[in-house]
Amino acid sequence: MYEHLQELGLAWAEAERTGDTATLDDMLADDFLGVGPLGFMLSKRQWLDRYRSGDLVHLKFGWEGNRIRTYGPMAVLIGVQTQETSYQGRVTDIGRFRSTMIAVEDGDHWRLASIHISNLDEWAG
Repeated sequence: MYEHLQELGLAWAEAERTGDTATLDDMLADDFLGVGPLGFMLSKRQWLDRYRSGDLVHLKFGWEGNRIRTYGPMAVLIGVQTQETSYQGRVTDIGRFRSTMIAVEDGDHWRLASIHISNLDEWAG
C-alpha cells in the first residue's frame, strides 16, 4: 500500500510539473480543496483552471521524502516539494515547500482530497 501512495505523490508532482490537467482531473477528488503557501484555498475546478488558462507554469517541480500514515481508507502524505513557478508571466514561487496531502481510497485507487502547502524556506532559518 505504501508503494502505491509513494507513486501517487510522484505522479502528482509530474502532473503538476507538466500542467497535465487530464491526469490531475482524475487524481483529485471531486470535492478536492487545495491550500496554497499564502493561505488561499482553491477548489478542484480552480486548481485545474490555473493550468487551463496558461496562467500557471512550472519551470521546475519535484516531490521527495514522503512520510506516509494510513487510517483505514484515508492516508496522510507529508513531503517536500521544490519548485520554480511563474504565474501570469511573473516568477512567484522559487524554493522548497512542506506539503501535506490527504488521500482517500476510491475503489481500486487513491485520490487526493486535499493538499496544504507551506513555505519551508521561510521557517528553516
